[in-house]
Amino acid sequence: MIGLFWNLLLALAWVTLTGSVTAMNLLAGFLFGYGALMVLQKQVPVLKGYSRRIPRVAAFLVFFLKELVKSNFKVAYDVATPVWHMKPGVIAFPLRAETDMEILFVSSVISLTPGTLSLDVSDDRKVLFIHAMFLHDEEQLRNDLRELERRILKVMR
Repeated sequence: MIGLFWNLLLALAWVTLTGSVTAMNLLAGFLFGYGALMVLQKQVPVLKGYSRRIPRVAAFLVFFLKELVKSNFKVAYDVATPVWHMKPGVIAFPLRAETDMEILFVSSVISLTPGTLSLDVSDDRKVLFIHAMFLHDEEQLRNDLRELERRILKVMR
């Protein structure tokens, strides 16, 4: 998180020094700042691993957008057709996420995906209860959620 803060600060400094406040100039400043922080991460322990985080975030966004489009089509098809294909249900999903921030991010991304909704977290923070609109194959849903959680944790850790 500190690396991202410094990267944004460097991008804003770039925009200020060049005098051009455009999205492309901000992006250029972000990329130049990213390069500078990549060089500095060996000397500044707080920045360790920052250069690997941005590609992981990009990969996660591509994965999530693909899943989002698939889920939207699945829900839209079910709503638009006269026969309902849904089989709603609630499952208990064991979490690998440990911190509050990781659990919050996992539950939020699950709730953002159409057809699923995070309901509650157990008191010991080890199980997330999820409502699924399409619960035909519970094990397949668990595998999909495990993959989603794995990718989120890869970004956050």
